[in-house]
Amino acid sequence: MTREVDDEDTIRQVVDRLQEKYPEVARQELESVAREEFHSLAGRPVRDYLSILTERAAKKRLKRDIKESS
Repeated sequence: MTREVDDEDTIRQVVDRLQEKYPEVARQELESVAREEFHSLAGRPVRDYLSILTERAAKKRLKRDIKESS
């Protein structure tokens, strides 16, 4: 239970930071991207860096998506 709460807190923090960087992207989309990136990393032995790695992966994906939609 604690890990699930911590995971949700990590995702929320990443989404908050992404929202500052990508204000033109809907929060729901940012959360979806962050959640997918988080879960793709969660099974790996990188739990201490999960927040940073999730944010980096989400930023990379959002930059690509924004570039492709332009």
